[in-house]
Amino acid sequence: MRNLFAFIYRYRGFLVFLLLEIVCGYLIVQNNNYQGAAFYNSANMYAGRVMEFQREVSDYFRLIEVNRALVDENRELKESLTKVMTSGILEKIPPAPDSTYRTKPDSLALAQEKLNNFGLLKTFQFIPGKVVNNSVRRVNNYLTINVGSADGVEPGMGVVSSEGVIGRVKATSEHYATVTSILHSQMLVSSKIRRNGTIGSVKWGGENYLMANLNYIPRHIKVMKGDTVVTSGYNAVFPEGVMVGRVTSVAKEADQSFYTIRMRLAVDFDKLSYVYVIKNLHRTERDSLELKSGITEENE
Repeated sequence: MRNLFAFIYRYRGFLVFLLLEIVCGYLIVQNNNYQGAAFYNSANMYAGRVMEFQREVSDYFRLIEVNRALVDENRELKESLTKVMTSGILEKIPPAPDSTYRTKPDSLALAQEKLNNFGLLKTFQFIPGKVVNNSVRRVNNYLTINVGSADGVEPGMGVVSSEGVIGRVKATSEHYATVTSILHSQMLVSSKIRRNGTIGSVKWGGENYLMANLNYIPRHIKVMKGDTVVTSGYNAVFPEGVMVGRVTSVAKEADQSFYTIRMRLAVDFDKLSYVYVIKNLHRTERDSLELKSGITEENE
């Protein structure tokens, strides 16, 4: 306390001057419209900048929570979209009566009723997870995700991202799972060209992690650069219509019955963060039937 009084006494002249300046500034702002408006506008601007900075800092520390919410929302959207795409129900919805796309009330009600009824028939579930380890430059590449048996993940389940196909679950622990990436020498993905429905098989060539080969497309089929390649739905691992990649080149070899097709994968595996594990609720039933019938899947 004694030092405080000594400080005040020593700088009493400056402190009195500072106090008078503050009082003068207050009187000017209070008694002059122009200066008052300028002061409050400036104060609001700086206060707004401070609050904006605080919000940015707060949002930064909430990114994990926001990302989780977005992943959950994407999972729900993927499940809904997959149910509609694999049901064939879109083909049964009555078309619009004219070119202006005005739908009759009874047609719209019928379409809504069909979609609502089909909503009860759930085939695929999507389990969101985060990539905690990944490789892209080996001959056989794997990734590790932070969901496991406790989350309902089982070996053999398909894995996708928001961009396209990732791979297939190889092994699980309680809270983690390893995934055989599509960038694996033994990984095959049954696929088709979306434009004409021709079935083939996608396999990585072991070189560029952005590229793969589309095999077993007959030479009498017309294939064009830019064609979209999606999953065929011919197995119980991936739903039909999941993006795999796009054709970048098509070549005819003189001594082969199939095209040599190169395609760019839809997923950049070097930047992979979040994925979805696909759980087919009817897979056991389908596998059991095909086993009894002696049918095995050549391409997965």
